[in-house]
Amino acid sequence: MTKPSLPELLHAAVTAVGGTERPGQVTMAEAVAEAIDGGSHLLVQAGTGTGKSLGYLVPALAHGERVVVATATLALQRQLVERDLPRTVESLHPLLRRKPQYAMLKGRSNYLCLHRLHEGVPQDEEEGLFDQFEAAAPTSKLGQDLLRMRDWADETETGDRDDLTPGVSDRAWAQVSVSSRECLGATKCAYGAECFAEMARERAKLADVVVTNHALLAIDAIEGAPVLPQHEVLIVDEAHELVSRVTGVATGELTPGQVNRAVKRAAKLVNEKVADQLQTAAEGFERLMELALPGRLEEIPEDLGYALLALRDAARHVISALGSTRDKSVQDEDAVRKQALASVESIHDVAERITNGSEWDVVWYERHDRFGASLRVAPMSVSGLLREKLFTDRSVTLTSATLKLGGDFNGVGASLGLAPEGSAGAAGTESEDMPVWKGVDVGSPFDYRKQGILYVAKHLSRPARDGDRTDMLDELTELIQAAGGRTLGLFSSMRGAQQAAEELRARIPEFPILLQGEETLGELIKNFAADPRTCLFGTLSLWQGVDVPGTGCQLVVMDKIPFPRPDDPLMSARQKAVEENGGNGFMAVAATHAALLMAQGAGRLVRATGDKGVVAVLDPRLATARYGSYLKASMPDFWYTTDRNQVRRSLSSIDAAATAAEGAEASEVTEAAEA
Repeated sequence: MTKPSLPELLHAAVTAVGGTERPGQVTMAEAVAEAIDGGSHLLVQAGTGTGKSLGYLVPALAHGERVVVATATLALQRQLVERDLPRTVESLHPLLRRKPQYAMLKGRSNYLCLHRLHEGVPQDEEEGLFDQFEAAAPTSKLGQDLLRMRDWADETETGDRDDLTPGVSDRAWAQVSVSSRECLGATKCAYGAECFAEMARERAKLADVVVTNHALLAIDAIEGAPVLPQHEVLIVDEAHELVSRVTGVATGELTPGQVNRAVKRAAKLVNEKVADQLQTAAEGFERLMELALPGRLEEIPEDLGYALLALRDAARHVISALGSTRDKSVQDEDAVRKQALASVESIHDVAERITNGSEWDVVWYERHDRFGASLRVAPMSVSGLLREKLFTDRSVTLTSATLKLGGDFNGVGASLGLAPEGSAGAAGTESEDMPVWKGVDVGSPFDYRKQGILYVAKHLSRPARDGDRTDMLDELTELIQAAGGRTLGLFSSMRGAQQAAEELRARIPEFPILLQGEETLGELIKNFAADPRTCLFGTLSLWQGVDVPGTGCQLVVMDKIPFPRPDDPLMSARQKAVEENGGNGFMAVAATHAALLMAQGAGRLVRATGDKGVVAVLDPRLATARYGSYLKASMPDFWYTTDRNQVRRSLSSIDAAATAAEGAEASEVTEAAEA
């Protein structure tokens, strides 16, 4: 029997999911197959509506080697495992004459821990463990959640937090889960044979496709101890998020609260002298943190250096002592010891990392109104780490709707540790040992110039930090009125979103305004989609997480270009490092950051073939500044204007058409109900 061709396989898969084949999807599948077969690397930009999941799943399944698919969002992981993979595998089975297996794998703390559930949680203040079910009042929200999880533990096959509906708070979940550091290990744990996390790992070892998240991929790469099974092909979806997720995993933090918890956990398990040494070091650190002012520490101040050395040395002594003493009076000593060890090791590692003072790390103080001060350390760049750990020994495909910034892939490529396209591997050059890759833009099924307008409010005053933006609020009010609501407001700060919501709720009460933070994100998006007159205002997660096709979202407003804050320690350190190497720090860091967010934000407008609307940027710099053309080139190719009257007319006619369509739909529903 001849081997089925890629177009045949793709056609079968697309038919199975009830989709339609698109030229971009075919181009993508061919490029992915070529990269996998050649063991090379690919960056592929695939616009919304391309059907990129099948564009990479079909060639990966056809190849037959194990593939890991890493995504940033829970929604996409669910879509892959619950919808795309089952249908695709089923449809390809007769053609491939084999039935690939697939599995989902997450970090250990995402799974219910049966030991915690049955034996209790190590308690900080007293010896042994306490029963969290008795400690929480059954009438409290926490108590109800814990009882519900105990019942769920008997029914669930996965123990995966995301399979628990409705969900529970982080505080409730912390009572029944452990981090990988706190885990006793399957061989030592009384529940090791039934462990949900271990079962997930076993399923992943047997699977042809393992779906995971960026964070676990980063842990696998950074920490050296493999958590993912050996794989020949890696596909990173939502790849525009990868660098920030890897940076998050590689960031360490020390807070007085965290240090004090570690002291309490270790005190009952080590001798008094060792416990007192850690207690004294903790008190010294806490005194310093009370005076800490937010900002980067280019050099570690002498007093902080001493405090960190004291913490590091005291933590080291505790770790040694925990390994050599036993106390049979402590109930379930192994679990108590393991949690104490995890807390102290974490403090030791961060204190040691900061005192070692790597030139590749950025250290800063942060102050939070609710949680107080923290000391943080993050890598200046993760590009070297990604180049070394990600692109060796496997073919890597990275895909997203936004990978081409300013017209090419080189900006995103550089953040991933890749040399400019076409230069890697050239003999006699610095990039001779760099991974070879190519970029492919498969376009979008949407006709952006006919479906959308990019409007820049050139007449507004330039936004200044903490400056008065009354003219911007006037403009926003008029745009919302012209659009009949239907507005997603993307703000560069939470304060900006709150001020705008407060002001516009008073000015135009006929248009309900939902504000991020006042309800869960899922609930907000559901309510926004349900009522076309509603507006939704918010910040970062809305720039990337909203998918409302149809007439519910016909105006996307950005209050200003989302450059990182000038006092952001990590971004400003990265910018300075580029400048010291002779590069343009502003373009490499700040403009790239803004371009990525604006491309994502503008992508909220057109989500389906019939969608129409306006992306309005209320920042004149997009039209007047030199970097404006770079930012515009990163966004969808909408029809462009700075004419405010033209935009109001367009919004009014789009609103009129949408209202007529909604009216017709409502009467059809009524007629059907009456019939």
